[in-house]
Amino acid sequence: MPKFSANLGFLWPDRPVLDRIAAAADAGFKAVEFHWPFDVPAEALGDACRRRGLVLLGLNTSPGDLSKGDFGLGAVEGREADFEKALDQAVGYARVAGLSSLHVMAGVPAGPRERARAVFVDNLRKAVRKAPDLTLLLEPINQRDKPGYFYSTIEEAASLIEEIGAPNLRIMFDVYHVGVSQGDVLKRLERFLPMIGHIQIAAVPSRAEPDEGEIAYGAVLAEIDRLGYAGWVGCEYKPRAGTDEGLAWVKTLNVSL
Repeated sequence: MPKFSANLGFLWPDRPVLDRIAAAADAGFKAVEFHWPFDVPAEALGDACRRRGLVLLGLNTSPGDLSKGDFGLGAVEGREADFEKALDQAVGYARVAGLSSLHVMAGVPAGPRERARAVFVDNLRKAVRKAPDLTLLLEPINQRDKPGYFYSTIEEAASLIEEIGAPNLRIMFDVYHVGVSQGDVLKRLERFLPMIGHIQIAAVPSRAEPDEGEIAYGAVLAEIDRLGYAGWVGCEYKPRAGTDEGLAWVKTLNVSL
């Protein structure tokens, strides 16, 4: 069955980041991923993970100013300089900490979609040149959670990858977002497997542990296994209560961390 990583943007939210790393290792996770861990020095984060034998996966580019409605900058016209700063920050942090991938956040553009796409393509071309040593991930985000986000379908991410043609540009297949936006999860996993660089899971529609809701995660995980996906599956869910108590889903789905 697939191997799982703890997304420490959501899991153990009541603890500082370095304590979340320890909690993930104590719970049995073998890998971790992050949202925006920039308040913790990259050296300290990397050392904490390595001391516990954890594989370091990915983080996101800075969202910008959340209080002003930013949620990424990659497709936002007029913010190209801000995007480049965010890219340089994330790439530098990833290299020092020892992270292997980077989700390039597109954001909520205000102008015409055609122009936003052109801006995103230009910024992604710059990103793949600057970080050939990292896997750069494109993650469509559903419009219910983030209205106006640049894209919400796997097909849109795939079209960008095909146009840019860089081997280190891949899809972040978040089953939660796909389930909310599109459905037909198993067929999309099969169709886009050659482009997928990372998978994430959470219940639909609650975004809680993957043992409730509309998505039959037993079938999803079995299909991931059948397809021969060799990467990690990120547990990017919001616990219903305590994170440790919520890990009962592992037994419910008959998998292991």
